[in-house]
Amino acid sequence: MGEYCDADKLRVIIPVGGQALRLRPLTAEVSKAVIRLLNRPIVEIAMANLAQQNIKNFIFGVKGYINYKSLFDYFGDGRGFSSSYKIEPRVHIKYQPRVDDVGNADSVRINMEYYDVQDPVVGVQGDNIFDVDMKELIKFHEEKKAVMTIGVTPVDDVSEYGVANLNDDMRVMGFVEKPKKEEAPSNLINTGIYFLSPQIRDIFKEDGVQEMVKAGRLDFGLDFIPYLLKRGYPIYAYPIRGNWYDIGSPKKYLETMKMLLKTDEKWLPMGNRLNAGARVWVQGESNESLKKAKEIEDKIKAGKITVEGSVLIGRHCSIGDDVYVKDSSIDNYTIIESGSVIENSAIMDRVYVGKSAEIRDSIIGRHTEVLSSELYRTKIIGVSVIADDVKVGEGVNLVATKIYPHESIPAKRTMVEEVI
Repeated sequence: MGEYCDADKLRVIIPVGGQALRLRPLTAEVSKAVIRLLNRPIVEIAMANLAQQNIKNFIFGVKGYINYKSLFDYFGDGRGFSSSYKIEPRVHIKYQPRVDDVGNADSVRINMEYYDVQDPVVGVQGDNIFDVDMKELIKFHEEKKAVMTIGVTPVDDVSEYGVANLNDDMRVMGFVEKPKKEEAPSNLINTGIYFLSPQIRDIFKEDGVQEMVKAGRLDFGLDFIPYLLKRGYPIYAYPIRGNWYDIGSPKKYLETMKMLLKTDEKWLPMGNRLNAGARVWVQGESNESLKKAKEIEDKIKAGKITVEGSVLIGRHCSIGDDVYVKDSSIDNYTIIESGSVIENSAIMDRVYVGKSAEIRDSIIGRHTEVLSSELYRTKIIGVSVIADDVKVGEGVNLVATKIYPHESIPAKRTMVEEVI
C-alpha cells in the first residue's frame, strides 16, 4: 500500500472534544464517538474500515472527562478491538495527554508533539462514517506534493457544510461556509478527513499558528485551513469514491442507520443473515445467542414476527408474537413484547419494550424501559430521543420529544382506541 501505510509510520488522530449538543440527550453522559449505531460505537465503524486497510496506530484526541472515560473504558489500548476484528498484528490506541486543546487542529498539534510523530497523519472526525481507499488517497497526495489533502464528497444540499472552491487541478482555493445552493462554488464538501504531511508539525510551530492557539482557537475549517491557504501552502481536494455519513443530529443518525442497513453488509457488525425471506441479521456466536436467533428465525418464517426492509438484531434478544419491525436496529439483550411496532428506529441494548408499544422514527437509549400494554399503549414517534436508563410509563405519547438520562415519565392511562 505504500510506505505511508506501514503500521509503524501512519498515525490516525481522531479529535473528540466538545459536548455534541446537537446529539443531546444521547451525549449527556457519553462521548458522541461511542454512541451506538448498528449495535457498536460510531467511531468503531470508521476505525474498523481503516484497520482492515493495514492501519494500526490510532490516537484519540480526547478533551474532557466524559470523552476520555467513554473511549478509554471501551477501547483501552486496542487489544479487545483487535481481537473482535481478528486484526494481526494488533491495533495500538493512545490518548491525548491531559492538556485541553482549543480546537480539532490543536488536538492534532498537541498529539503530534507529545508522541513525537514525524510521519504522515490522517485526521478524521469521531462522529463520521466513511468508506475511503487510503491507498488511492495517499497516491493522490504524493502526486500533488500536497501539504494537506482534504477528503471531499458531493452532496445535494450544500447549505449545512463548508463547500470547496477548486481550480482545474483540484487545488483548494478556499471554502465557502454554508452557502445557498445557487451561490456555492461546487457541490463538494469538506468531510473532515485530512491527510497531513510531516511538514505540518513544523507549520504548527509558526508564529501565526501559535498566536491562534494563545487566542484560544485552532479549528481546521475555521482557522488552520484558511491560514495554510493565506500562506500559499498546497492544499488539494480528493473526492472520496465511497460513502460518507455525518451523524451530527438525531435525524441524520436515523437516516444513516437506514441507509447503511440497506446498502452493504460490510457496514454491519459480524452476524448471521437469517434464511427467512427478509434482510435480517442476528448477531451472536454462543450457543445461547444462536438459540435466540433460531427462535426469531422460526417466528419470522411462521408469520409470528413481520419484518420489512432491513433489520439488525443483536445478541440474546427476545421478540414476542405479532411484532412488526421495519428498517431498524435492535441491540443486545433487548426484550420486545408482543404486538409492538418498531419502524425506522434504533433500540439500543438492554431495552425493554412493553406490549403493543409503537416506536417510529426514534432512538431509545440503553437500559430504558418503555412500559406499555394492550389497554394503555405507549407511542414514541417523530424523531423522539430517549436517553439511557429512562422509564416511560404506560399510555404515554411522545412526539419529537427529548428525555434525558435517568428520568421517569409517569404513566398516562387513557384508553387508546386504535394503534396504526
